[in-house]
Amino acid sequence: MSVVLALLLGAAPVEAQVREVLAEAPAGTRFGLVVVDDQGTEQIAIAPDDRFVPASNTKIFTTAAAFATLPVDGPDTAATGVRLEGDDVVLVGAGDARLSAAADCAVDCLATLADAVAARTRRVGDVIGDDSAFPDQRWSPGMAWNNIPTRSGTGISALSLDDNELTLTVRADGGGVTVAGPRYYRIESRIMPGPRSAIGVDRMPGSDLLRIHGTIAPGTVETIRVGIDDPAHYAAWTFAAMLRARGVAVRGHIGVRHRPWQPGNERAVVQRTAPPAMLATATPAPLLSDLRITNKASQNLHAELLLRRIGAVHGGGSIGDGIARVAALIEAAGVPRTAWDLSDGSGMSTYNRVSPRAMVRFLRWIDGQPWGAAWGSTLPVAGVDGTLARRFQGTALAGRLSAKTGSLSGTSALAGVMTATSGRRLTFAFYANDVPEGGSATAIMDRALLTAAAAL
Repeated sequence: MSVVLALLLGAAPVEAQVREVLAEAPAGTRFGLVVVDDQGTEQIAIAPDDRFVPASNTKIFTTAAAFATLPVDGPDTAATGVRLEGDDVVLVGAGDARLSAAADCAVDCLATLADAVAARTRRVGDVIGDDSAFPDQRWSPGMAWNNIPTRSGTGISALSLDDNELTLTVRADGGGVTVAGPRYYRIESRIMPGPRSAIGVDRMPGSDLLRIHGTIAPGTVETIRVGIDDPAHYAAWTFAAMLRARGVAVRGHIGVRHRPWQPGNERAVVQRTAPPAMLATATPAPLLSDLRITNKASQNLHAELLLRRIGAVHGGGSIGDGIARVAALIEAAGVPRTAWDLSDGSGMSTYNRVSPRAMVRFLRWIDGQPWGAAWGSTLPVAGVDGTLARRFQGTALAGRLSAKTGSLSGTSALAGVMTATSGRRLTFAFYANDVPEGGSATAIMDRALLTAAAAL
């Protein structure tokens, strides 16, 4: 559509310019964009009420609900603990996303709990991972099953360790290829030396056989991270190894305690009794630091754990409980119920939908909350950090746009605030859906926002 034709049809000049940029996108791409100025006036409205897959823009809802519901600045109450039950040792998760078994861990360390057990006893029976704080819903409705073996689709559990990722190192040296890392999975390596590194990973859901294939360039080292189906089991397995390293004999088995999810009573409050005393607990940093990780790095596991923690405040900690709390906030923001649907907290679900106008209204509502500025500080900054570090570099929006990104197959999203050339603060929500395979809408979207910022 030309600028002249757009003007004849009633589009504002800046919207006409933006439409011309969008016309260069791959054929079939469907765009939605709303830009509102600091007075609340819509300056651009392209398919404003159409519903789009928001991808990781979903984290906007989840992290806002966390600010509104959970203690953000003070001590994080979701500490992982360990207790002894007779000869057995039980590792108990409470939804902490940052527990670490890394050798250089300084805060929130699994080693702290292993040291406590080793100081008390030199022999244990079973080592049990207990993630019953939340129902056993490791994956959300609408998440593609092929993401399960990847770090993006790793299982969700109240007992999570090292982002529920298994890290392997692939090395090409002396004409051969070696794979090193924890032997939690059986590994079948079919990697061959080649002119460039292109490594793939396959694993059937529920299987412990990890197939690694592809090529690796000679003399190089590649790190691959894969998802874990049963994080509570993996945490217990790792904890048992730590105990053995400290001279504690593990005479039993690795076990788990899950709480089955019962469809139909998602919002039922769990009858909680006083838990047995812990031998020791790990100490997470304040939750605000995790919210920064969640939005800036677009960390899926952390977002899903936040959703469940939100749902556990007045419910049982299910996905549905968390979404019920998010829904209450969306309603408080004045967003029509028909403008959105949510099935998870991270945006991995293809069932999620939102309209650009609804997202802008929600963003402006966040801006008016006492915690709005703190929430805004968790967003990636164009050309500076997070998932926007490499976008808008050297442009007028570098350092002047803060927004949440989103990406799924055929989908790109960006929503947040930017400062126009005029100095006006603009709130926007921008979606591209149905991008043809092999195509990309990201560069087009960035150009469109630069065009809007220059004109407004």
